[in-house]
Amino acid sequence: MRTSQPAQSLKRGLSTRHIRFIALGSAIGTGLFYGSAGAIQMAGPAVLLAYLVGGAVVFMVMRALGEMAVRNPVSGSFGSYASTYVGRFAGFATGWTYTFEMFVVALADVTAFGVYMGFWFPNVERWIWILAVVFFIAAVNLLSVKVFGELEFWFSLIKVVAIIAMIAGGVLVILFGLGNQSEDAAGISNLFAHDGFMPQGIWGVLMSFTIVMFAFGGTEVIGITAGEAQNPRKVIPQAVNSVPVRILLFYVLTLGVIMSIQPWNTINGEESPFVSIFSSIGLSSAAHVLNFVVITAALSAINADIFGAGRMIHGMARLGQAPQVFTKTTANGVPWVTSMSMIGALLIGVLLNIWFKDQIFFLIAALATFATVVVWLMILISHIAMKRKIMRDNLAPSAFPVPLWPLGSYVAVAFMVFVIIMIGIVPQTRSALLTGVAWIALLAICYWFFVRGKAVPAGGTDDYDGNQKQGDPLETQDVHS
Repeated sequence: MRTSQPAQSLKRGLSTRHIRFIALGSAIGTGLFYGSAGAIQMAGPAVLLAYLVGGAVVFMVMRALGEMAVRNPVSGSFGSYASTYVGRFAGFATGWTYTFEMFVVALADVTAFGVYMGFWFPNVERWIWILAVVFFIAAVNLLSVKVFGELEFWFSLIKVVAIIAMIAGGVLVILFGLGNQSEDAAGISNLFAHDGFMPQGIWGVLMSFTIVMFAFGGTEVIGITAGEAQNPRKVIPQAVNSVPVRILLFYVLTLGVIMSIQPWNTINGEESPFVSIFSSIGLSSAAHVLNFVVITAALSAINADIFGAGRMIHGMARLGQAPQVFTKTTANGVPWVTSMSMIGALLIGVLLNIWFKDQIFFLIAALATFATVVVWLMILISHIAMKRKIMRDNLAPSAFPVPLWPLGSYVAVAFMVFVIIMIGIVPQTRSALLTGVAWIALLAICYWFFVRGKAVPAGGTDDYDGNQKQGDPLETQDVHS
């Protein structure tokens, strides 16, 4: 395979349209289409409150990341920010934990893909579909970033259109009983029937955060795209500011419609809630269409997962925090070694789905939640450290400052700590916390032996196009969008 010149540069081939839909692709995936069933079972209709609270905190994380990315869109994104503002080990741990997160989330996505295909082909083993999708994504990720962005745009567009159509169709079912022959079978009253709005009590809502936060995992890919965006100081704020609308529309409103059409206690997780609601009212053709949509959503999410992990490892390698072989790119600027490594790791998902077919998704979701929350926590801590440096050194203010500073940032940090504690308290997810702690310990050992005390490789602080040396990110001038 032909590689690029020694600069080993990524290319700025992502337009505003690509960035927006990559962000959508990462935020609207398996956590919504499949994982939401588990959260609904834990909290009942009150899970809507959990999505609102969790979404508000995620928005604070994204604004913190957005401020750093607009101020200095660098290789490795928030891994680099953690190295600069907190310490080199913090950057090392953040980058590899994000990679671990993307790997685990991708495992969840390929597992869900196998489940979705089972709707059409119940007699075909799940692992066969998973193997097929892994090879498909491998081919896509070896193309140029522009091709990746274009494919992600269309994948995400299908999801967005389908969700809007599903909401509209659901409202028709609720208001006019479309396709529903039984009296009062669908309606807002379903949110308050069947033991009430909060059937499992406040404890059920608190427990649901272990899955709800997994649903939002991947939104931080906005920061990863900064290095390949054609105009990051313009498109990053636009993408970040769209987060609240996405949360309200694609999570709260969508799940509200679902639970109004189908009682929450009948959503068992054996198939996507999006498919089951239309199957339950006899619209089998709509169920087939929606199954196609959720399959598209899974492909989109897997694609974004591999993209994010590959770019993060590439940026870390440039900083001497990953093997230098990961800096290699194709002539089109694709970090092929990192992408192929992630694809190889995904083959583990084939084995896991053979050995642990019934338990795999819940454990993966818990592991992904832990990794996601740790990454978000480090983003918040890095941002707080940056803001302190701005004040301490009397530097120019940011062009895209985080709102509600400093209270909002500290509340977000406290919430992330709370979610980590909940992962340890809930019996079903406790093993994920233990695995996560072991992961952090392994990172500490690897850092001590392979990274600590070693100099950053020459050119490690270049920008993505390899054109200039960057000093302290805070010394760069902000460009107002």
